[in-house]
Amino acid sequence: MSLTISSHGRINLPPGVVRELRNQPLEARSFSRNHLLLTASGEQEVCLAGVLGALGLPDLLSFFNMFRHTGVLRFRLQGGEKALYFQDGEIVFATSSFPEEELGEILFGLGKVDRETLDKARQFASSRRTIGKILVEKKAVTAKDLWEATRNQVETIVYNLFVFSEGSFSFEPRSLENEQIVRLSMGTQNLIMEGLRRIDERGLFMNVIGSLDLLPVATGAGAEGLSPAEQRLLELIEQTPAVAAGEVLRRSGLGEFDGLRLLFSLVEKKRVRMESAPEVEVDGIPGKILKIYNSALVVMYRKITDRNPRFGQEVRYFLRDLPQPFSYLFRDVAISAEGAVDGGRILGNLEGLEEGDKQKLLADGLNELLFMECLAARRDLPHEESAELVARVQEISRRVKEFIGRKT
Repeated sequence: MSLTISSHGRINLPPGVVRELRNQPLEARSFSRNHLLLTASGEQEVCLAGVLGALGLPDLLSFFNMFRHTGVLRFRLQGGEKALYFQDGEIVFATSSFPEEELGEILFGLGKVDRETLDKARQFASSRRTIGKILVEKKAVTAKDLWEATRNQVETIVYNLFVFSEGSFSFEPRSLENEQIVRLSMGTQNLIMEGLRRIDERGLFMNVIGSLDLLPVATGAGAEGLSPAEQRLLELIEQTPAVAAGEVLRRSGLGEFDGLRLLFSLVEKKRVRMESAPEVEVDGIPGKILKIYNSALVVMYRKITDRNPRFGQEVRYFLRDLPQPFSYLFRDVAISAEGAVDGGRILGNLEGLEEGDKQKLLADGLNELLFMECLAARRDLPHEESAELVARVQEISRRVKEFIGRKT
C-alpha cells in the first residue's frame, strides 16, 4: 500500500488498517527518511517490526533464538496470519488463521478422525470448549492422538512459513506465564533446518508427482525391495483405485510431507505411476453449464495463482468444507492444474436427481465456487484487474441462470 503524509501531517489509511486501529492512540516509535514506525499504546507493545524480503525467515528466527527472547512473533501474510510463541529463544507454541493448519484439519489429515465426526464436533466448539477437548470427550481421538496432533500442528505452522517470501512481522516481548497455551519443547534451530530441507525436498517430490489431484496407480511390479512403510502405502493405493493422491495420503495417516516422500519413492522405483482422472464428456444442458463455468474458473484460477501460489490449496479446502448439498455435489471432485472442475465426477454425484434439480444444483454449486474466487480476486489482485474479472464472472452467472430458466 502506498501512503502520503499531507502538509498538515495527515495520513489516509486503508479501511482494513482503520478497522483494526480505530480509536487507539498511536505513538511514533521510530522514523528516518526511509521509514516510520507507529505503535498502538497498550499492555503489549511492539518493539520490532518489518517486512520479509532481504531479511529472510531463517535469519529472523535465528535472531530470536540467539538472543533468547521471550514473547510473540506475529506474521501478516497473503491469505492469513500466524503467531509464534518464544520462551527463552525456543518456539513453544504457534497459532494460525490458515484453514489447513487448524487443529481439526491436522487430526483429519493424520487420519485420526473422519470428516463427519469433525464437522459435528465443530458445531459445539467454543473458546471454552475447544475442538480437541470435544473429540477426546467423545472418545473420537485419544489424549495421545491430541498431543501428537498439537505438536504436528505447531511444526506445520512453522514449516509452512518457509514458503512465504513476502509479508510483514511484528514482535511483542512479554511473559508467557498467563498465556492459555500448550507449551511444547521445540528446538528453534532444528525447526529452521527441517523447514529449509522440506522446502527443497517438497519441490523435488512435486516435480515427479505432479499434483495431489492426480491418481496414483500401482504398476503391478510388486513390493519386493520396498521398505515396510512403502509397502503399506502401495497396498493402500492398490485398495483405493481412482482416488486422488491427496486423499490417499490422508487415509495413510502419514502426514502430507512424509506421505509425499514415500509416494515419490514409489514413483521413482516404478511401483506407482501418476495418471490424470479419465475425462468424461458431459452431454446436454449439464455439459453446457460445466463448459461455461469451467471457462470462467480457468481464467480466474490462472490470474489469482500468478499472485498467490497457494490458491489451489485454498480452493480444495473450500470445496471440501462446503455445507450440504454442495458438499455432496463436489464430493471427491478434483481440480485440474488449470483450475477446472472434474465434470465426470460431478455428473456421477448428481446421478439419480431429476433433470431440473440436477441443473439447478450444478449451477448453484459452481456459482458458490465462482463467488469464492471473486472474493479471492478482490483480495489478491489490483483493483482494476479484479473489478474487470468479477464483472465478467457476474455476467456469466447471469447468462447461466437465464439459460436454465428457459430450459426448465
